[in-house]
Amino acid sequence: MNPSASVKRWLAGILVIGLAGAPTGAAHALDLGGLAKKAAGGAATGARDKVAKEVNAKLLAEGRKNQCSFKTDSDELVPGCDKKLKSLANTLVEMKKKLAVGGVTDFKFEVSGHTDSSGKPEHNKELSARRAATIARELVARGISPHEIISVGMAAERPLVTPDDTPAKKAKNRRYELQVRF
Repeated sequence: MNPSASVKRWLAGILVIGLAGAPTGAAHALDLGGLAKKAAGGAATGARDKVAKEVNAKLLAEGRKNQCSFKTDSDELVPGCDKKLKSLANTLVEMKKKLAVGGVTDFKFEVSGHTDSSGKPEHNKELSARRAATIARELVARGISPHEIISVGMAAERPLVTPDDTPAKKAKNRRYELQVRF
């Protein structure tokens, strides 16, 4: 008897023994390959989530440190933002490398614009979207691929400070944030 035939009989016996106590139906057969794929997928998702959490923490910190101001009720940047925008672009390049090392390749950097609660919500939504788009354009002008960045207007939907009933609190809520999205 050749060894491969005995191995096949042994595996068939294991399969029969494994299925003897299982509920009836082919759907309940042991699928070790499927279990392995599930485990690998779960590990990959866990690793991706860990890298994303680290990258997002860095992006939020750098975004807060390098906030540019806009003219009142406008998407026009006030002078003096160039150094901050260069720093943000460098951070995005650094985070892109970190994502690649972590095996994350399918992502977008998201610039979200935020306003204070003053004014009409519809106007604030549109203004925050325009401001986020301005930051995204500036980052593209500094080397970030336009295919890797998106912008979204959040208006006053995610305030940092509530209520924003003083000029200082309102100023904290007027911002943009950078995050990585999948």
